[in-house]
Amino acid sequence: MGWIVLLLVVGAIVVMVAIYNRLVATRNAYRNAFAQIDVQLTRRYGLIPNLVETAKAYLRHERDTLEAVIRARNSAADGLRAASADPGNVAAVRQLSGAEAQLSGALGRLFALAEAYPELKANQNMMQLSEELSSTENKVAFARQAYNDAIMTYHNACESFPGNLVAGAFGFAPAALLDIAKPEAREAPSVSFD
Repeated sequence: MGWIVLLLVVGAIVVMVAIYNRLVATRNAYRNAFAQIDVQLTRRYGLIPNLVETAKAYLRHERDTLEAVIRARNSAADGLRAASADPGNVAAVRQLSGAEAQLSGALGRLFALAEAYPELKANQNMMQLSEELSSTENKVAFARQAYNDAIMTYHNACESFPGNLVAGAFGFAPAALLDIAKPEAREAPSVSFD
């Protein structure tokens, strides 16, 4: 009878260790996925000042729009720094999501204005920067999807039985999904020259 109890205890410990290791692996996976978002957003933030500088020469009287883009970029960069420091910090990831939505809206207004200026639209530097930014936006979307998939795997491991027992005992907290593309940011901005 003593051997059976010993085997059950050893078996339970082995199962708990396996579950704990799976939780650690899934947490590390979402942190790594966030690091990929960090790389792409940092690239995006690096392109934006060049885009604004190129547009400045053509959009002198659209100063408010250009300044809004830079303010939104700086806010998003601050949000990224906070979220990068701890991708498990739900508030920081949500702040980043909001800042990114504002930046997307500001960039949308800038590109809508650029459409009204044929010389700017035809400017080689503007075309190249727009293409690089568009390519980076695609990479951000892909990295965000990979991150959100990793979060889902992590949450499944934390919430499924018996993982939920181990997750609760060892403080594995929920993490936030990153939702950059808010519905309001997808709407075409309205521009009026009246």
